[in-house]
Amino acid sequence: MWNTAAPAVPSADPTESLKSFVPAPGETIALTVTFPPASVYADPAWDPVAAAGEQLAATPGLAELFEPDNPGMHTTPTVDYGVVLSGEIVLDLDGGEVATLGPGDLIVQNGTRHAWRNNGTEPATLFFVLIGSGGTA
Repeated sequence: MWNTAAPAVPSADPTESLKSFVPAPGETIALTVTFPPASVYADPAWDPVAAAGEQLAATPGLAELFEPDNPGMHTTPTVDYGVVLSGEIVLDLDGGEVATLGPGDLIVQNGTRHAWRNNGTEPATLFFVLIGSGGTA
């Protein structure tokens, strides 16, 4: 179990003015992410420069946190709840620890440096709630 203090109920849809996928302290963001299999990135037709541009446009604030010298690794100033909805995903942690997760598995990240990797042949879909904490652990 894990919990945090409840944020205020908004009076209007705040997603219309979303400027960053990294919530400020006390704010939250809920999103579903589908990770393609690693084979997608090995395909000669995959364009990493175009993909990076798409990522910056699609997930402002979050995309900038990814480490250019260590693809996939990033740290967010958030507490993250994640649930694997389908597929299999590998969570790489900063200390070299690795966890393989499947449907129904729950993960809590506390501002830790990590990466998600799909080493399977099918997409993996996860649901996340990010809670802004204002700093990293």
